[in-house]
Amino acid sequence: MDTLAQYRQFITQLLSDRAANIWDKRVDAKLVFDRERDRYLLIYVGWFDSTPLYGIVLHAEIIDSKIWIYQDGTEQGLANQLVELGVPKEKIVLAFHPPSLRKYTEFAVQ
Repeated sequence: MDTLAQYRQFITQLLSDRAANIWDKRVDAKLVFDRERDRYLLIYVGWFDSTPLYGIVLHAEIIDSKIWIYQDGTEQGLANQLVELGVPKEKIVLAFHPPSLRKYTEFAVQ
C-alpha cells in the first residue's frame, strides 16, 4: 500500500473509531470524508435540553503528502495517534497553531 493510501486509511479509521465511541446518546457523530480532495471531518450534532450542540471535533486534510490537522478537540490527539501508527512527525502539520509557533513543536512547520 502506498503512503497516501495508508494515510487515508489511518485517518478514516481513527475518525470512525472516535465516532463509534460517542459518550452520550443525545449526541450524533457525523463523519464527512471527501476522498477526492482528501478532507476528513468528525462533527458532533445534538441537543442538551433546549441547547443545541454543534461542533467540528476533528478536521484533517492531506496536502502535498502531509497530514494537516486543523481542529483536534480530543484528549489523546490525532497527531499522537498517527505517530503511534507509524506516521513520521515531519509528515504531520499542527495547522491549529499559527505558522510562527509551529517551529516550536516536534511536528512539521508546513
